[in-house]
Amino acid sequence: MNDSFDNIEDLPEDELTEGQEDSGLYEHYRFVADKGQGMIRVDKYLAMHIVGVSRNRIQQAAEANCILVNENPVKSNYKIKPLDVISVVMNRPPRELEIIPEDIPLDVVYEDDDLMVINKPPGLVVHPGFGNYQGTMVNAVAYRLKDTPEYDAKDPRLGIVHRIDKDTSGLIVVAKNAYSKAHLSAQFFNKTTKRQYVALVWGAIEEDEGRIEGNIGRDLKDRMLMTVFKDGDHGKPAITHYKVLERLGYVSLVQCRLETGRTHQIRVHMKYIGHTLFNDERYGGHEVLKGTHFAKYKQFVQNCFNICPRQALHAQTLGFIQPRTGEELMFEAPIPDDMSQLLEKWRGYIANREI
Repeated sequence: MNDSFDNIEDLPEDELTEGQEDSGLYEHYRFVADKGQGMIRVDKYLAMHIVGVSRNRIQQAAEANCILVNENPVKSNYKIKPLDVISVVMNRPPRELEIIPEDIPLDVVYEDDDLMVINKPPGLVVHPGFGNYQGTMVNAVAYRLKDTPEYDAKDPRLGIVHRIDKDTSGLIVVAKNAYSKAHLSAQFFNKTTKRQYVALVWGAIEEDEGRIEGNIGRDLKDRMLMTVFKDGDHGKPAITHYKVLERLGYVSLVQCRLETGRTHQIRVHMKYIGHTLFNDERYGGHEVLKGTHFAKYKQFVQNCFNICPRQALHAQTLGFIQPRTGEELMFEAPIPDDMSQLLEKWRGYIANREI
């Protein structure tokens, strides 16, 4: 039997159903139904296509929301239609990972017996995955907590509660025990946490503040990209509130408050309204999207890219209830050096307007 389905009943539902900034889900299998595919239950379809996995285990996976059709969880009695995209996802990579404790510096802004809040630098991958089996934040946390009896980095009931992208900086909370993991995960699932980001985006946003709403799901043509589906037939509901903090000519500094937490939500929503994040290579922000055609201006923008060689996005504020004491905790991380230098560069441009 394929071990991808082992302990499927133990997976916490919130990690499977609540999309996160870096989804936290790994695709183990993917099939596309033929054009002539007849109507057939998804559990039967998968039992026919995955060697060594029982139909009962597939049904358990469906109950845990690990079976997706066109990016949406389905039950085992769902009838497959032609060209349906069927995925089996889990909250861990397809291969079992040995989490090796590594002495990687962490900026821990708060710690108690139940949890840690870490200010993650840009470039640090949160969780081991394809191409990043070592050198991640999980490896660093495993080292820091190696003498903590309750903590096991391989136990899914402990550890990372939510995730942010590799090239996004900012605050993230880690649970040291199963009680705090369950309590914190419930807060994220119920959307009672407080999360605000700051981002530099292309263009002068017309309104001083606004609300972006649109289902977010994987692009049907490029699964490396997330996109907004206007008709609502695909993806999951997502809401972002934004406020312009500073207008800097051809770019704007915005504050974004998440009402939901979908994969790449801020990056996708801001692009959706025509204001792609500055230097967001995946979504096209690494090109000169606004401004003049003068060579001097293009060189200025390239210098800005060099100063902040990643999407200009920072998880600045994180608030939640301490699981054991009931105390409301609120944290704020200063804008990191690369984004600070980037902002100063644009402020200088605005002041001089020589290019």
